[in-house]
Amino acid sequence: MTEQADTADAETPGGEEATQATTAMLKAFTHPLRRQILRLLGKREYLRAADAAEALGVPANKVSFHLRVLADAGLLVEAPERARDRRDRVWKGQAAAVKLGGPEAPIDDPALGDAVLAALIDDHYDLVRRMVAWTPDYMAGRTTEMHAEFSQKTLRLTEAEFVALIDRFDEIAREAKEAHDLAHPDRDDPESRIWNIDIIAADDTI
Repeated sequence: MTEQADTADAETPGGEEATQATTAMLKAFTHPLRRQILRLLGKREYLRAADAAEALGVPANKVSFHLRVLADAGLLVEAPERARDRRDRVWKGQAAAVKLGGPEAPIDDPALGDAVLAALIDDHYDLVRRMVAWTPDYMAGRTTEMHAEFSQKTLRLTEAEFVALIDRFDEIAREAKEAHDLAHPDRDDPESRIWNIDIIAADDTI
């Protein structure tokens, strides 16, 4: 999730254009298994229920149910061009980030929005816990591999400048993804890893 001055983007396994969250999308995001499926789809690009069940350690029929919920909410679509036959259902993410409300497009159900934000923050805390568990080995020189990064910066900016900075972060991330996809169109680079990146910022008035 990227938390901005007046809105937040929920991670979806898609591309650049942003769409406003519907109530169905918000309800879909509240379930932890559905968020796990979305993250897994971001890693694999295309997904079958059986593959997701194996990766997540849950029954395939349970995954199938949640895949349909995500599809009904507009977060997934089928990819028939990847199917082996007519019974084979393959899914891919919608090419859009989901904005979780803001002054220009407030959500219809604030309580539901709060629940989604709390769930996404729990996911963020999990990322922080993994980073904290790894960092002592890196600081002590017991490992040389880079697995995480923690950086703090304090900047004096106007609100417009801050929003422009966040937009630039998004642009850099898109450029990096596009360059990687161009260099590795078959997604077969053995050195590639999935990096979870959370950016969180707050001013001194809250």
